[in-house]
Amino acid sequence: MSTLQLTHDNTTVDGLRQRIDLAGFTIHCDAAIAAGGSGSAPGPHDFFDASLAACKALTLTLYARRKGWPLDHVDIALTSDASAEREGKYKVDVTLTLHGALDDTMRAQLLSVAERCPIHKLMTTATIEITTRLAD
Repeated sequence: MSTLQLTHDNTTVDGLRQRIDLAGFTIHCDAAIAAGGSGSAPGPHDFFDASLAACKALTLTLYARRKGWPLDHVDIALTSDASAEREGKYKVDVTLTLHGALDDTMRAQLLSVAERCPIHKLMTTATIEITTRLAD
């Protein structure tokens, strides 16, 4: 179970920047300038995309280590298109660059594993229930 605390960050004039305290770390979130924010930090969609990319990289690295494969590291380029989000469509394109002396079989297996990372599965197959309420 994960818990985070999000509070308004009073350091910006526009009033949209948020401070997120999560697992002992502090990160910030803001809206883009075009949306009325100051663009001082990644936006919510950026964190959504980053969670997918990070999960894929971590999953591949851990898998390769368990197999004893020579994967030095993974670079990920991700682009997303939210232009049809209001119609229920959010498109994400992920390109993996695998560094290391991997043969074609290893590379194909790592691609398959990337499709099954926990966040990918969560985003594409899970039924997500969200309850939102007001504090007393």
